[in-house]
Amino acid sequence: MSLSNLSLRCSACGETYETAWAWRCDCGAPLDFLADARPSRSAPDPREFDDRRGLWSFADFLPVGPHVTLGEGMTPLVDAPEWDAAFKLEYVFPTGSFKDRGATTTLSVATELGVEKVVEDSSGNAGAAIATYAARAGIDADIYVPASVKAAKLRAIERAGATPVRVEGSREDVTDACLEAVEDGDGWYASHAWNPAFFAGTATFAYEVAYQRGWSAPDAVVTPLGHGTLFLGAYRGFRALRDAGWIDEMPKLLGAQAAGYAPVAEELHGPTEGTNDVADGIQIRDPTRLDQILDAVDATDGDAIALTEDAVETELDRLHRRGFYTEPTCAVAPAALGEYRERGVLSDDDDVVVPLTGSGLKN
Repeated sequence: MSLSNLSLRCSACGETYETAWAWRCDCGAPLDFLADARPSRSAPDPREFDDRRGLWSFADFLPVGPHVTLGEGMTPLVDAPEWDAAFKLEYVFPTGSFKDRGATTTLSVATELGVEKVVEDSSGNAGAAIATYAARAGIDADIYVPASVKAAKLRAIERAGATPVRVEGSREDVTDACLEAVEDGDGWYASHAWNPAFFAGTATFAYEVAYQRGWSAPDAVVTPLGHGTLFLGAYRGFRALRDAGWIDEMPKLLGAQAAGYAPVAEELHGPTEGTNDVADGIQIRDPTRLDQILDAVDATDGDAIALTEDAVETELDRLHRRGFYTEPTCAVAPAALGEYRERGVLSDDDDVVVPLTGSGLKN
């Protein structure tokens, strides 16, 4: 099969895959698209930009067309004066989380390739998104989840007609079980950690932020950081906008991790203290794309820190009292914002955007 704009290249050894889709390189490293989609035109006047197709308004930056869509994207960017920042309300997506950005592009690629069944491993949000968009596409889906998955997220998977596969043990055990199924040929791997189509989707976060700000990037973006799905997506999106000449500078990218699950922060600053079992959506000890995350931190003069459970719970209450009804994992980013300012990484004058990534209705 000819993949044209879906051809892949290994992020580590440079091996290319141009005649058949692969979920990872033979060397074991993640794959990315061989060529980034990029517009040939200059940035349009924001007043004349047609945003009615949601995130697919940025089709020039995406590898395929909108084969599978629920009208996702163009989430609100609102002032949050108490935080002296702007919040992007990613929890208003069709399934209640930013993972819909990656799900719409991933299932669109799957449809382009004629896939009949997808499999995914997820602690909840990505599984619900893949299940929902697979239903929209008419594609079967198996979603591997922790046995302790929250009931609301499990219902979202089941109601979409996908098959949840509950796995006892750690989050890593869930991934291992899913990978065994992939290797056995049980389905196409629609992974939010491995699949490059997912990151093409999360890059639209950056496109929307820049558009909503009149084609300018903020000084910094603070995101939750587990597998780096949004963090890397934001990096790739802002980089694509800069390379296309649509923005002048990249923002500083700052990650917020859960204490006890903070491999990026520990790479940068050494061992961290405390635990955080509240932010279950980012409890990842071995991110698939760790090297790429560290490269993005370095390229943007960014950083990553770990937040304790108490800090997240306090911030979650604060969010709810101000009308932002998010799930607990979302609170790590605004909590980290305050910590970054205390450490001097951000000044009071810095223009900052923080995504709120998942709905409180999921709890």
